[in-house]
Amino acid sequence: MSYSISRVKWQQAAPLLKNIREKVFVCERRIPKKVEFDNGDRTAYHMLVCDDKNQEPIATGRISPQGEISRIAVVIGYRNKKVDKFIMKGLFSIAKELSLKEVFISSPLDKVSYFTEHEFYPIGSVYMEAGMPKQRMACSINEALKNIDSAKYYLNH
Repeated sequence: MSYSISRVKWQQAAPLLKNIREKVFVCERRIPKKVEFDNGDRTAYHMLVCDDKNQEPIATGRISPQGEISRIAVVIGYRNKKVDKFIMKGLFSIAKELSLKEVFISSPLDKVSYFTEHEFYPIGSVYMEAGMPKQRMACSINEALKNIDSAKYYLNH
């Protein structure tokens, strides 16, 4: 299989990005649309992955100018294809271009130990988002890049 991976702006690619995120987060995960689509979309840098065979958008993710990685979504038929790696490599590349030293994620509480194994560490206290307990976690760009091939990031809201 071959894929097209692009850095896109929300203003131009919103329909494609929304399509993926609605399938994954709104329909599958039952996250309310008003939570899923926030003001962060307009200022974030987005990655978009499309299947070259059928030209369908299959994955997306975003990073804020401050290094917050979120909305990593891969449609169900592609989750075993390691498509999340393409997204993360693109987002880490953007972080390096922005001269960021660290990236951040909001981990579901039950996945904190998983991200700890991949060099992320907790910051602050547990908080609630969309009815789910979350923990903010950080990782240096260099450590994140070392773990890119072994970590799974899809379905990270």
